[in-house]
Amino acid sequence: MKLLWLTIAALTAFAANSVLTRLAIVGGSDPFAFAVVRVAAGAVMLLGLTRMRGSMPALRLNTRLVPAAMLALYMLGFSIAYLALPSGAGALVLFGTVQITMFGGACIGKDMIPPLRWLGALVALGGLSYLLWPSGDVALPLSACLAMMAAGFGWGVYSLLGRGAKNPLADTAYNFALALVPVVLAWLIVQDGITAGGVLLGIIAGAITSGVGYAIWYAVLPGLGASRASVAQLSVPILATIGGVVWLAEPVTLRLMISSALVLGGVGISLVKR
Repeated sequence: MKLLWLTIAALTAFAANSVLTRLAIVGGSDPFAFAVVRVAAGAVMLLGLTRMRGSMPALRLNTRLVPAAMLALYMLGFSIAYLALPSGAGALVLFGTVQITMFGGACIGKDMIPPLRWLGALVALGGLSYLLWPSGDVALPLSACLAMMAAGFGWGVYSLLGRGAKNPLADTAYNFALALVPVVLAWLIVQDGITAGGVLLGIIAGAITSGVGYAIWYAVLPGLGASRASVAQLSVPILATIGGVVWLAEPVTLRLMISSALVLGGVGISLVKR
């Protein structure tokens, strides 16, 4: 039961990132400024948690630069996309792109890919394509979708690079700290402001739903195993959609429901062993 509740807490935190970011952006905060607050809060929280677990491992800058850059791409694209995307649709675009990126990484790495995994990837890609395909007044803004797809690519590559990490909590703490540099530089170019509410939401999104959420997720991963962990993450876009409906009064369209079913179903198919 402890494993179950911790897993639910981590997945809820991941979905909450979408809702909190959307709340801050529609409330008048600049996405670049919000990303700065989120990354800074996450870095402080994760470095503190790492320190509490023992001595800090040595920082190997040459192995952290690319992951940090991918994390910064995720953070910036994620915030920019929520200028226009609803919480649930944004999470679905992010989730679908992450899965496609990781599938592509497996292909490039010449991993053995069974037929069902190919089928699942094609179904998920079809669902994402259906959501993004222009259709009159219900079409999603292309620029926002591209920003979220960039975020998904960044997170997908970041996840691929992080496989087999011996100390994932410390690695993530250093990645957050290093990612703060390009995120701040991006904000200095635009120098738009952030509301007091945006600062509060950014701290929560960085320290709690990102920092603590990642720490909980790393704690439950050994008990879940890779397959169950992958299946569990299928709930994140659904939870984000529910959060958007409750906190932002966002509509749930038939198009979003069909796309969700295809994307999540496709990923589910790809996880079947035989």
